Amino acid sequence: MTMQHSDEKAISSVFNPRWYVEQMKGWTFSSYLLLMFGIGMIIGTTIVGPIHLWTILPMLAGILGFTTTISITNVRPLNGVFGLISAIIYIIVATKSKNFADVVLQLSYIVLLDIPVLVMPSWAKNVGQRVRHLKDQGVRGWGFTAVFFVIIFGLLYLMDTHLFISPRPVIDALAGTIGITGSLLATLRFSDQYYFWIVQSVMSMVLWGVTAAQGDANLTLFFTYLLYFANDGVSVFDRGVAWFHKDNYLANHQQK
Repeated sequence: MTMQHSDEKAISSVFNPRWYVEQMKGWTFSSYLLLMFGIGMIIGTTIVGPIHLWTILPMLAGILGFTTTISITNVRPLNGVFGLISAIIYIIVATKSKNFADVVLQLSYIVLLDIPVLVMPSWAKNVGQRVRHLKDQGVRGWGFTAVFFVIIFGLLYLMDTHLFISPRPVIDALAGTIGITGSLLATLRFSDQYYFWIVQSVMSMVLWGVTAAQGDANLTLFFTYLLYFANDGVSVFDRGVAWFHKDNYLANHQQK
């Protein structure tokens, strides 16, 4: 199978439908199945309840965001375009729901994951070949990650308790910190990002489940993060995915 290695910036292809088709080629079979199931679940959990702006927005964000996570799993720069749009919608919904750390989390996705893909051609090139692991960095790699995690959590918790008063400061700050740390590791192409994505998916399910129970949102985002959790499993266990099965991935994607 041949991978596309264009020197064009992803943003230059935004209005070219063929680019979207190309970026959705070559995914693993389990990824395609999960995408179809996920879109159906997101739409289904939306239409069973009242239909209005604040149910439609989470549905759109969920579909685009879920497609984004699968594209990252399959090392495709589609996440730059869809990720940017979904993050903006998530920010609107999270602001209304007073999950302010989640707003910061989505902003971090834009800065760390979406903009680099859109404006830096080299960022999204040969990602499968450039996957690495924190264990190869020794104590320094995990030490830096731990320090980064503690600092971000402290800042988000202070924000939720002093600047913006969140009704769920600990859950909100912790979910945001885990996601931001995962984004940094994704930007640096560390497969260990998925350990954080797995925990972040669980924390976000808790956050949006509690948010829905308290009447500040519907359950669509809860189910969306449940799907993210399933995608994390694909990233870890599917041998066709580069993040944890680099050698097998490269063997199946020989360049011409």
